[in-house]
Order: sequence, then C-alpha cells, then structure tokens
Amino acid sequence: MFFCILFNYTILRDTKDVLVVTAKGSSAEIIPFLKTWVNLPMAIGFMLLYTKLADVLSKEALFYTVIFPFIAFFGAFGYLLYPMRDAIHPTALADRLLAALGPSFLGPVAILRVWSFCLFYVMAELWGSVVISVLFWGFANQITTVEEAKEFYPLFGLGANVALIFSGRTVKYFSNMRQNLGPGVDGWAISLRGMMSIVVLLGLVIAGIYWGVNRFVIDKSAAPVVARKKKDKPKLSMGESLKVLVSSRYVRDLATLVVAYGISINLVEVTWKSKLKAQYPSPNEYSSFMGDFSTATGIATFTMMLLGRVILRKFGWGVAATITPAVLLLTGVGFFSLILFGEPLTPLMANFGLTPLLAAVYVGAMQNIFSKSAKYSLFDPCKEMAYIPLDEDMKVKGKAAIDVVCNPLGKSGGALIQQFMILSFGSLANSTPYLGGILLVIVLAWLGAVRSLDSQFSPLAKQELEREKMLKAKTVETTAQVVGSGNGSLQETLASENSANGSAIKQTQEPESTTPEKSGQQSQ
Repeated sequence: MFFCILFNYTILRDTKDVLVVTAKGSSAEIIPFLKTWVNLPMAIGFMLLYTKLADVLSKEALFYTVIFPFIAFFGAFGYLLYPMRDAIHPTALADRLLAALGPSFLGPVAILRVWSFCLFYVMAELWGSVVISVLFWGFANQITTVEEAKEFYPLFGLGANVALIFSGRTVKYFSNMRQNLGPGVDGWAISLRGMMSIVVLLGLVIAGIYWGVNRFVIDKSAAPVVARKKKDKPKLSMGESLKVLVSSRYVRDLATLVVAYGISINLVEVTWKSKLKAQYPSPNEYSSFMGDFSTATGIATFTMMLLGRVILRKFGWGVAATITPAVLLLTGVGFFSLILFGEPLTPLMANFGLTPLLAAVYVGAMQNIFSKSAKYSLFDPCKEMAYIPLDEDMKVKGKAAIDVVCNPLGKSGGALIQQFMILSFGSLANSTPYLGGILLVIVLAWLGAVRSLDSQFSPLAKQELEREKMLKAKTVETTAQVVGSGNGSLQETLASENSANGSAIKQTQEPESTTPEKSGQQSQ
C-alpha cells in the first residue's frame, strides 16, 4: 500500500510544481500565496469534514470515501481539465488585474489565472497529508504496538521508498516523450495523460489492497475493540483542536516538530524552485529534472532507511528525531551561503562547467534530497511512534489536532513569511538573507522541542512495553490454565504425584507450562 501511495505522491508532487511554476504568467512566487490562501483553507475544511465523517462511517467506509474522490479528480484533470485549460482560465481578466495592481502581485493574480492548475496543486498536497498521514499511518497505528513499530516502521518506509526511485524514472520517461513527437503536438498534455492514468490505476490498487487486508489478514476477533475506539473519535472544531494543543505539553512538542519541519523545508524549497525555473523554463525540461531528483531522493532515503533501523534500536528515539533538524540546518546554511556569497566562487565553478545559477540548483537539490530522506526514514517513523504510548483519548485528539492545525500551519507558516518578504522587499531574491536567519531560529526551536519530547516519550514507551509484556504473560498464563482445565485426568495425576513428593513440583509443572500446545493436542 505504502509503495503505491508514495509512487503516486512522487508523480503528483513533481507534476504540481511543473504546472504552477512553468505556466505562462506564473512563477515560483505563486507557491507561498497558494499554500496560505488556497491550500490551508482546503486542508482545514477537509480535516473538519473527515472528523465529521469519522463519527458516522465505519473505518473501511471512511477510507474508501476519502480515497475515491482523489482518484476521480486526477483522472478528470488529465483527460478533461488540462485539455480545456484555454477555455476555462480567465487570462484576460488576470492581465487586467496585474496591470492595475503591479508586478509585486504576480503570485496572487497567477492563482486566478491558472486556477485549475492550482486546484491540482492543492489535491496533490492533500494526497500527501491525507492519504499518507491520516489513512496509511492511522491504519498502521491501529494495528501496531510500540515494540513492533521500532522493528517495522522503518521497514514500511524501506519498501515504500523504492517507489521514489521507480516513479522518478516514470516521470523522466513521460517528460522525455516529447522528443519523439512531431512538431505542433502538445507533448506535455500527452505526458500528463500517461502519468494521470498510472495515478488512477495505482489508486484502485491501494483500495484493493486495503480491502484484502481487512478481509483476509486482520484478526477478526480484534475488530470489535478497534471499531469501538474509532467511534469514540471526537469531533474537534478549530478552537477545540487548539485547546488540545495548548493543554498538553507532549502534544505541544509534537506539534512544534510538525510545524517547524513544514516552515523550514518551505523556506528553502521555494527559493530553490525559483532558481530551478530560471534554469529549466520549459515544462518538459523542468519535469525531467524533477524525475531525476525523485530518483535520487529514493536512493538516498533507501540508504537512510537501512541506517534508520540501526539508529532507532541502538541510540533510541531522541537521537533519531534529532538527525532531521540537524541535516536541514547544515544543508540549509550551505544553500543560502552559496546564493549570498557565491559570486567570488564564479571562476572556480567555471572550471567544473557550472554557472552560479546551476550550482545553486544542484546544491538546493542536494539540500532537498538529504532533508527529505531524513524526513521519510527518521522524522516520520519517530513522529508516528510518539503517538503510540498516549492513552486512546489523547492519541485520537492529539493526532486530529495536529492534522487539522499543524500540518497545513507549518506549510503555510513558511509561505506567510515568504509573502511578507516578497511584498516588503519586492522579490524572493531580495529577501534571501532574512530567510536564512529565520531558518536558523526555527530549527533551533525544533531541536529544543525534540529534547523536551524525548524526556517525556522514553518513560511512556517503557511503561507501554511493560504493559505489553504483562499482557503477553497473562495471555500465556490464561492459555495454560485453559489447556490445563481441559485435561483434567492429567491434572489429577500430577496433583497426586505432587502431594506424594513435594520436591517433584517444579519438574512436573515446568513441562506443563512450557508445552501447552502438546497438552492441548492430548486433550483434543
């Protein structure tokens, strides 16, 4: 399931950037405005709708109700909305607005100009937060213990990140199709149709696997307990979500992690994408580069996943959770330093066949690859593990609150900072030094939250582990008692032997308790 979800997400993530950044009359400066004024309201609306649906629908029905509209939209975009773009986009109105408002408002006006591309962008972003965070990880958290999570969560990612490698190649293949087409053919429309067909097909595969797991894999005897917990899921308004966040230090620290990641990655990413558009102005070239970028991310993440299991088991949660902000800080400093102080290095770069622009594109790509691989291999498993030891009420409320408020808040928080900078300093390039300073402050706050959360998580995880061990011991004891009572004649014989010879007690009880299966077979 995770492989298919991430395969689709990589295609969608690469395509959404190509659509909005390379569209005529648009640029990378559209992204901060889009994330705040379109993405955030739609994300909050979606989560509020989701919490309402969770009260009335069963777990399975909720999964299908959420995933099928995504599949339908992406199919419709490739085959209907994109081919009709000239008819449905208000280009003349956007031109008039831009002339009246001035070039600083290019971003907000571009949202209106290419509204169907912006809708695609938001649906692709929601696929990331809804289908990965809520549907997949929610499902995984329901059926996994802390001890199993340490072993299997990095492995989920290991299998899934092979998807990045393959989907990166897929994006690259479809982006390069244009070279084999005749003149006057819209190569990007054909590439898009092919990629959206794959997204629809894999979406149906995800739904099919979920159905199969629920029918044939999950133990039916555990189903009523899980169903009851699910129905207790609270309806949280924005105000209630904020109350939950503020009242619990644990959830507050977890929220800080999510918000800080969202802001940090955004501050670097938008600056990088503006350089990327300058280097690769055509949609197919841009998309082809993003395909290579996704493959490199997949390979880096695959390697980090193998290390992730070792780090979690050897060094524990605290060290694993610290690595992502540390990587982001070091690579972010490198990227901003190159943009700000790269001029003296121009002759040196020329020796390697690089221009300052191309060097910034490559260093930004490296920054993104290392940050994303650290996120997928360590940040995501650590974040999801942190929910497991919480009591059922706080687990449900905390996750709902963080999904409703913090996921979109992190992304649009970074975007708001950039909007303020763009409108104050005239462009993204002019505001780069200040963005570097803000990045430093955010990452330091993130590291503080990790330290605080680790001091709370470790004792809770130990309690959870002890509880699990006690439950296992009770289960074994109960099984032994049931088996023993089902074999009355053997018990009577043992009892008479025991009363005759006290020293034989240990010898007779030990085989009985260690081989309940054997005595069970005898009773059968």
